[in-house]
Amino acid sequence: MKFSEVIGQQEVQQLLMHLVEEERLPHALMFNGPAGAGKMALALAFASYLLGEENEGKSLLSSPSSVRNAEAMLKAWQHPDLIFAYPVIKPAGASSEYQASSDDYAKEWRTMLSHGPYFTMDAWLTAMGAANQQAIIGVGESTALIRKLSFKANQGGYKVAVIWMAERMNASCANALLKLIEEPPEGTVFLLVCEEPEKLLPTIRSRVQQIGVKAIAEEDITQALIHRRGITPDDARHVARLATGNWLRALEILNQDNENKLFLDNFIQLMRQAYKRDIRALKDWSLTMADYGRERQRRMLIYFGHMVRENFMYNFRQPDLNYMTQDEERFSRNFARFVNETNVIPLAELFDRAFRDIGQNANAKMVFFDVALQTIMLLIRK
Repeated sequence: MKFSEVIGQQEVQQLLMHLVEEERLPHALMFNGPAGAGKMALALAFASYLLGEENEGKSLLSSPSSVRNAEAMLKAWQHPDLIFAYPVIKPAGASSEYQASSDDYAKEWRTMLSHGPYFTMDAWLTAMGAANQQAIIGVGESTALIRKLSFKANQGGYKVAVIWMAERMNASCANALLKLIEEPPEGTVFLLVCEEPEKLLPTIRSRVQQIGVKAIAEEDITQALIHRRGITPDDARHVARLATGNWLRALEILNQDNENKLFLDNFIQLMRQAYKRDIRALKDWSLTMADYGRERQRRMLIYFGHMVRENFMYNFRQPDLNYMTQDEERFSRNFARFVNETNVIPLAELFDRAFRDIGQNANAKMVFFDVALQTIMLLIRK
């Protein structure tokens, strides 16, 4: 994968190239930043360059035939010196003692990458056939990494280990990885991709060079939409503004059947039934929400918090301050007045707390019914 496939982020690209050119490449880098900013795309492009992919006519391999061979293997994501680690679920039928690793889903992973470097955890869970399971990077992964990195590079250059969603490592895996990072095999480069670095062990964070990846510039998203999706400049600028630096969000907006429409419907139901104080309807609502997988529940709660903030800002009647779709704005015209100075913070905290509880495997029926009851009390605040 070439850097030209990364949307925006030229500053980070230049930094990475300078690290190699000036022979200052650390043995461990961590790309962190918001969702949809292109962290994984940058990691994949950099890994490809380290393994011989050409970038602007430059390659770390001297032989043209070696370059062609490396690029052919990288195109299928089957280069022997490129190692992936990512969150997985336990395969169906596996025993309770079985330690899952990325090898169990290598085929699904390569298929996912073949569609592009921008994807969500939910898309990956779907690819694995997960139901309500939470994907983690466990001790089976660290065992596999130690074994794979014990061999010398097959092609004689770098060995690159890309660890996607590194914050999902459990304690056993994180401690084992810490030892690898402290004493890395010769010629090994670790590329960690992370959205919530605070969840990583502090000792790991202190031993990697962090690469902050900012939200994608609005103009870069606009140009990508025009050239990659073939939409008009005016439409591209509108979508880019709503996307707020998130390429995945931009693609969702383009999709008329996207998940956010479902989330908006659920938000509207919650607010309308809470306003009417219809306990029975709210109980039915909470049961429906509890049937979603935990990853979708967490994304929905993030969306609810977003809608609270947008409705509060809508009251100021400053269009430049609002980032809502037409459907969202249509609802907010009448609803926004119910989100005010007295309840905006408690409402946001309510959804943040529910997000945390769901992540800690709390009973979803209880969490969402509590959200519903608390919403009644907060909407009547004056």
